[in-house]
Amino acid sequence: MPTNKNLIAISGAPGAGKTTLLDILQSRGYACVPEVARRIIQEQMQSGGNALPWQDTTAYIHLMLESSIASYLQHQHAQHPTFFDRGLPDTLGYAQIIKLPDQRAIEEACDLHRYAKVFLAPPWRAIYTTDTERKQTFEEALFSFEQAMKAYTHCGYDPILLPLTTPNDRADFVQSHLDLR
Repeated sequence: MPTNKNLIAISGAPGAGKTTLLDILQSRGYACVPEVARRIIQEQMQSGGNALPWQDTTAYIHLMLESSIASYLQHQHAQHPTFFDRGLPDTLGYAQIIKLPDQRAIEEACDLHRYAKVFLAPPWRAIYTTDTERKQTFEEALFSFEQAMKAYTHCGYDPILLPLTTPNDRADFVQSHLDLR
């Protein structure tokens, strides 16, 4: 199945402004798909589950993969630009971080469910903060970014790095790279 030209992943370092950028793109009329990892963490915390990145990493990554595939399939026939807060290769990057022994199912999912373009938000210390779902240090966020970059490249993408600038300028940057202005 050919890649839908309307599916765009925005990934990168934790706390690097992805969600803020997606909020702006959404305010400009574009469809945006929320990050599945954050939703899983919230659900696990509310239900007392342990499928969390700081507890049962294997259970967490399986939920990430299932949810990422479901999210992709829900939007695979989008008729207009649709931006994903992270994509399937982020699961592969996380598998590398936790050294998951068998990554074949994740790699197969990444091969099967493709995005037309990928933008990566590099680590940005000036705006980095932690919260109830983001517990990494800045150095861990930097390592996460490196693994995400490797995963997207491994999957055959040529990620476009987002500039360290205002959220509105970032949105303009994304739109200009997709001819959406």
